[in-house]
Amino acid sequence: MATVAITGAARGIGLELARQHTAAGDTVLALVRKPSAALDDLVAGSGGKVSVHTMDVTSDTSVRDGAASSGSGPVDILYNVAGIAELAAPELEPGSSDWAAWDREIDVMVKGPLRVLQAFLPRLREGAKVISLTSQLAASTWPYGGYYSYVVAKAGLNRMMRSVAIDLKDRGIVVGVVHPGWVQTELGGPGAEITPQESAAGIKAVAEAWTLERTGDFLKWNGETHPW
Repeated sequence: MATVAITGAARGIGLELARQHTAAGDTVLALVRKPSAALDDLVAGSGGKVSVHTMDVTSDTSVRDGAASSGSGPVDILYNVAGIAELAAPELEPGSSDWAAWDREIDVMVKGPLRVLQAFLPRLREGAKVISLTSQLAASTWPYGGYYSYVVAKAGLNRMMRSVAIDLKDRGIVVGVVHPGWVQTELGGPGAEITPQESAAGIKAVAEAWTLERTGDFLKWNGETHPW
């Protein structure tokens, strides 16, 4: 059975990934800024398979301490799930950009995954997977406007992880980014196309099947290649 570390595991897709890996018999390290009642319920029913570790991905100290609190054993899959989206409307008029929000989104979704990777890298052996959730909005093929800071952060994540994939290939560590679909979460809204359960099941299957030959790729939750 695998050991899986998941940021953003208190809710949404991260929580559902934790549930499905637990059901499969895996050990889950739930990395969260703050716990949730749903995560507490999962821990209580997991038979010791799930442990919760405080981790704010925007803080170097919190990431280091959170990783250290989870032990020192090997990690087979590291999921970077934590994400935010604060700004949606086009920012074309002077003064229309909330630069502090830009900084927060980049900190969470670009710097955060790198901080987490750095903290867990000593525990990633040959064959380990580092899977980061991205978005279709990060692709040049996305046909709509708006969400300037979000698309910048996710596109930056994609390109950064492609560089990371190149740099870790000789160690046999697989790195990839996944579009989770348009999911019925707090971010996606109730009218989205798929449930968190469907998204997580697809992401889990994609992560487990990912090979070193495809390291650095951008895939969809259903396993299809996503155009960049």
